[in-house]
Parts: sequence; C-alpha cells; structure tokens
Amino acid sequence: MKAVHVLNGPNLNLLGTREPEVYGRETLADIETRLVAAAGKFNVRVTFRQSNQEGDLVTWIQEAGRAGEPVILNAGAYSHTSIAILDAIKGSNAHVIEVHLSNIHAREQFRHHSRLSAAARGVIVGFGSRSYDLALQALLFAPVTGES
Repeated sequence: MKAVHVLNGPNLNLLGTREPEVYGRETLADIETRLVAAAGKFNVRVTFRQSNQEGDLVTWIQEAGRAGEPVILNAGAYSHTSIAILDAIKGSNAHVIEVHLSNIHAREQFRHHSRLSAAARGVIVGFGSRSYDLALQALLFAPVTGES
C-alpha cells in the first residue's frame, strides 16, 4: 500500500468545537497530523480531505477505488442517508473502513443504521478520534488482498 485516503463528510470541519462532549476536543487538523505521522513510518502517504458536499465524497471514493487505494471514511450524517456514497463504494470497488467518533448505536434511533456499512470492509465506532487510528492500523497490519 502506497497511499490511504481519509475522507470526511459534513460538519467534521467543526471538530473540537461542535458538541465536544460527544465528539471530543481534537480538531480534524489534529487527527490529520497524527495519521500522517503514523502512516509515514510505513512509507504510506495520506490524502486527507473534508467536504460538506456529498458529491465531493462520491468523486473522492471513486478516485481511490480506481487507484486501488483504501479509504478511511467518516461520512458523518451521510452514513445514514446516502445511497450515492454506497453506490460509489460498490461501483468503484473501493476498499473502505467506515469510522464514527461516537457510538452510533448508543445515540438517537435514526443514527443506529448506516447505509454504508454493508459495503465497508469494516466499521469502527465509539473510540473518539482514535477510531481513525484503529482504522489506519487495520489497513497497515491487515492489508486488503482482494479476498473478502
């Protein structure tokens, strides 16, 4: 693996100030710095992006899938609603690890189901910003081999 894409959806640009009791005080920039450093030890490049626009996420997932590069995806609220993102994962054969900062199963009922999980290689929830670290570790130490 030469690169991993870390893709972040709506409102994740507000990390550190948005409901810190739920999402923590670390910013997205803090998470990016930590992941870039961790991946760099293994000569893996991190492409780190955030958008509040669903179409941007679709495009980035397709790009990663076509390149054969794995994705760590926190689609935010789109996890619960987006068939377009689900189709992008499936259609581009992207290898995705879905992450959520909070335990979506312990929150409001509408958050309990993710449309994306069925197409994800794995799902990591509830470990705060460390959910990203766990996803990166999974990719580094259990790389995608094409087998399910």
